[in-house]
Amino acid sequence: MRHSIRQAKAQQVAKETKKRGRPLLQGAAALLFLGMLGFGSYQLLMHPATPLPREWNPVQPLRITDPVTPLTQWKLARATATPESCIATLGDHGAVTTMDDLEITAQCHIRNRVTLSGVGQSRLAEIETRCPIALRLAMWEQHSLQPVAQELFGANVSEITHIGSYNCRAMRTGRGDTTRMSTHATADAIDISGFQFSDGRNLRLIDDWGGESDEAKFLRAARDGACRFFKLTLSPDYNALHADHFHLQSRGWGLCR
Repeated sequence: MRHSIRQAKAQQVAKETKKRGRPLLQGAAALLFLGMLGFGSYQLLMHPATPLPREWNPVQPLRITDPVTPLTQWKLARATATPESCIATLGDHGAVTTMDDLEITAQCHIRNRVTLSGVGQSRLAEIETRCPIALRLAMWEQHSLQPVAQELFGANVSEITHIGSYNCRAMRTGRGDTTRMSTHATADAIDISGFQFSDGRNLRLIDDWGGESDEAKFLRAARDGACRFFKLTLSPDYNALHADHFHLQSRGWGLCR
């Protein structure tokens, strides 16, 4: 009788031990699976012969000619994080000369300063700005301006006309001047007033924004395209202060008007 009781208790203990060990084995198996998955993913991303296109590969840096994907904005943010990565990414897609930082006051300066005179196939009147503005212009020119120009006019954009980047001044609003400094005070913005084309066409926002002409369609498509690469884009649709230009910023909260 006592032997039977001891045997039953031993069997019960064995069952409970087995039951407690099952989650441990399951956990170990899950960790092993995750480890194998992680290793496989690492190999997929890092192997030189990976079938993953570079534009979809998060470990591959931004290349201006890569197709735009949901990763592009993240890659663009990484590329503009340091002066070195910005200049390297811009490469021969920008006619730039690096310069020493300009420090006027704590509120007015150009850090990561470059002289810019062209992006892609488009020239600009020489301007001092920051490298992130130059790189975002190059992305806009490559993926928005040139494709739309070809679609609507069968021509290339040959010049992007601007009215400045750096300007040590306060922000202007529809209600008047403010005490808050403009993003132009740190060259984190550029104002674009028009475009010239290889067929001799010359568009100005002040003249060509309204209506349903191909010229107006180009300008609206240009605005929409800028919203993909700049963190804030203001057009004539925003207010009367922008009737003659796009205000494009490399920092902001995604406003596109």
